[in-house]
Amino acid sequence: MSRTYTRDHWENALVHLRPEGRHFIDGEFRASASGETFTRIRPMDGKPGAELARGRAADIDAAVIAARTAFETGVWRRREPLERKRIMLRWADLIREHGEELALLETLDVGKPVLASLNVDVRLCADGIQYYAEMIDKMYDEIAPTGPNARALVRKVPLGVVGAITPWNYPMIIDAWKLGPAIAAGNSVVLKPAEQSSLSAIRLAALAAEAGLPAGVLNVVTGYGEEAGKPLALHMDVDMIAFTGSTEVGKLIMGYAAQSNVKRVALELGGKSPLVVFEDADLDAAASAAAWGCFYNSGETCHASTRLLVQRSVQDKLIEKIEAVTKSDIALAHPFDPSAQIGALIEEEHMRKVLGMIAAGEKEGARRAFGAQQVLTETGGYYVSPGVFVDMTNDMSLARQEIFGPVLAAIPFDTEEEALRLANDTIYGLAGAVFTKDMDRAHRFSEAIHAGTVWINTYDMSNFATPFGGFRQSGFGRDRSVHAIDKYCDYKTIWQQFG
Repeated sequence: MSRTYTRDHWENALVHLRPEGRHFIDGEFRASASGETFTRIRPMDGKPGAELARGRAADIDAAVIAARTAFETGVWRRREPLERKRIMLRWADLIREHGEELALLETLDVGKPVLASLNVDVRLCADGIQYYAEMIDKMYDEIAPTGPNARALVRKVPLGVVGAITPWNYPMIIDAWKLGPAIAAGNSVVLKPAEQSSLSAIRLAALAAEAGLPAGVLNVVTGYGEEAGKPLALHMDVDMIAFTGSTEVGKLIMGYAAQSNVKRVALELGGKSPLVVFEDADLDAAASAAAWGCFYNSGETCHASTRLLVQRSVQDKLIEKIEAVTKSDIALAHPFDPSAQIGALIEEEHMRKVLGMIAAGEKEGARRAFGAQQVLTETGGYYVSPGVFVDMTNDMSLARQEIFGPVLAAIPFDTEEEALRLANDTIYGLAGAVFTKDMDRAHRFSEAIHAGTVWINTYDMSNFATPFGGFRQSGFGRDRSVHAIDKYCDYKTIWQQFG
C-alpha cells in the first residue's frame, strides 16, 4: 500500500536532515586537502544549502591512489562472483531502505519534485545496481577455435581505475548507469558528480560501504569541473573516463584523454530530439507524448523531445491539445507540494540562460503559443513554465541549440521527405520519435532517423535491457543493458601450445 506524503512531511524531514558534504575516499569521509568548501544554493527557494568539500587535484590523486590500490590488491575483482553479487544486491536494498532520505537530498540539490525523486530516481538507481549485480555470475569467458595442439582462452577483464563524471539532471540514475556496470565488471571507480548535485552521490558511496563494498572500490570527490573533473580526466593512472554532460565538455574530455595516457572515453552528450507527427496520427497520444517528453524534469533531459515536427494540416489542432495536456496534467509547483509534476531549474544562472535563449528566439521570429515565462518568483526559486513556440523554421536558435529548459519548438512540414530532412538536420543524434498509423511509414521513418533510440507512437519508454546513447555529437558508448559492461572491460587472449 503506497504512502501518502504531504508537504509537512518533507518540511519536518528537512529539519532533521544532516547532509554529509565531505569526499568519500578509501572507505571514509574526508575534508578536502586544502580545507576549502563551497555552499550549494537550493534551486527551490534560493536559500543556502549544504556545505561541500571543494576538491582539487590533490583530492583526485588521493582517490585514484585508493582506487588503484583496491584494484591491484584484488579486494573486489578477485572475490567469488556470488559474493560480489550479494554485496551489490545488498547495496540496492539499502538504496531502497533509505529512499526518502536520498529523495530529499536529490530534491534539495536539483529542485525536482521530491515525489519524482522518490518514485523515479531512487527506484531506477536501485534497479540499476540490482540489474548489474545480477549480471556478475552470468559473464562467461570464451574458448577460441584452434588446432588440436593449442588452446586459446579469451577473457573479458576489467580495465582498472574508471573515472566517472556525472551530470546534475538525473544524478542518482546516471550514477547507477556508470557505477553498476563498472563495479560489476571488477573495476574501481572515482566518481566526480556535478558540483550542483553531490549529496546523493556521497550517500550512495556510504551505503555501498555499508553493504560490504571494500574500501577504495568506490570513491567520490566533490567540486567544480575545472578544479576536480579536469584533473581526473588528465590523470595518468586513470584507465577510462565515462562522462555524461554537454557536447562542449565532452570534447574537452576527449582532448584530456589524448593529452594524458590515451585513456578510454565513453561520452553521453547533448541532444535536440525530433518528435515527428503525421496527420494520420492519434493526436491525443502525440500531444501527451510531446508535452511530457519535452517538459518532464523541467526540460532538463538530454533526450527531451524539444523539436516538434508536425504536418502542417494538423499543427494548430496539435498545439491546442499540447497546451491542454500541459495545463491539466503537468503541474509546476514547489518540489515538496504533492501535486508537483515539475519543479525548479537547477540554478539561477541556468534560468537566466534559458530565459535569454527564449528572448533571442522571439527576436528571430518564433511566436510564443503559451508559457515559457519565469513564474513563482515569490518563492525565491528558479522556475520557468512549460511553453511552446510556433511559426518556426529549423534554422532558428530555439530549434538548433540545446536549451535544457521546458521549451518546445514546433516546426511544420508538408511531406515525409521534408520531415525526414528536418529530423536529421541537427548535429545531435540521441533520440527521436514518429507518430503515425501507417506502420510501413513508421518503420521506414524510424530506420532513417539518425539517433540511438527511436520510438514509434510513444516517447521515453525504456528499461535496463535496452542500451542508451547517441550518434553524431551526442556521443558514443552505451549506458544500460548488458552492452554497457563491455566498455568497462577489455579482451585478453591466453594461448597455450601443446607439443
